[in-house]
Amino acid sequence: MLPYYYTVKGYGEHEIIIQKSRFICYTNRATTEEEAQSFIQTIKKKHYDANHNCSAYLIGETNNIQKANDDGEPSGTAGVPMLEVLKKRNLKDTVVVVTRYFGGIKLGAGGLIRAYGSSTSEGLNETGIVKCTLMRVMHTKIDYTWLGKVENELRSSAYSLKEIHYLNDVEVEVFVEEGSKQGFIEWMTELTNGKCEIFAGNVRYLEEDLG
Repeated sequence: MLPYYYTVKGYGEHEIIIQKSRFICYTNRATTEEEAQSFIQTIKKKHYDANHNCSAYLIGETNNIQKANDDGEPSGTAGVPMLEVLKKRNLKDTVVVVTRYFGGIKLGAGGLIRAYGSSTSEGLNETGIVKCTLMRVMHTKIDYTWLGKVENELRSSAYSLKEIHYLNDVEVEVFVEEGSKQGFIEWMTELTNGKCEIFAGNVRYLEEDLG
């Protein structure tokens, strides 16, 4: 699993006008090619009357699945520029569809490349990007007498408090970056004078909104 990656926040849409043509960018997450194709088909059905519904997607840790479709635009002027924007943003598990309603003015190959690239870029900006960081959930059992100190220190630390379970002892769950487990164990042990029980839980990606 990657230590971190970037992807879109979720579903979004954004429209721009270039030389009287409407370019509507739709973005979404897709973790499989089936999800990406399903999203593309949904937009195509929504805009069945559009001149073009061009698409691009990147899927997988190593971008092992990547496709671009010009949907009738001159070869290489739509899908590929859209895909290049996704790559330059270092995005993963992302699908983009740009719908075009022709406004009567031809843009030429260069103009189309810029238009589809700009539409994709602005669409991503409108939707927003998140950073997904691989985190290990660390469980710490402590006596109730340590709770106030531990909770205060955690909230002012670099670690992210996930949840507190009030049982016979207190169990504190904390998100810790996978590479920082040992540092957390040492920090927590010192904080409680060794009066704690620490064990590692599951790993999951924690999302940070980058705007």
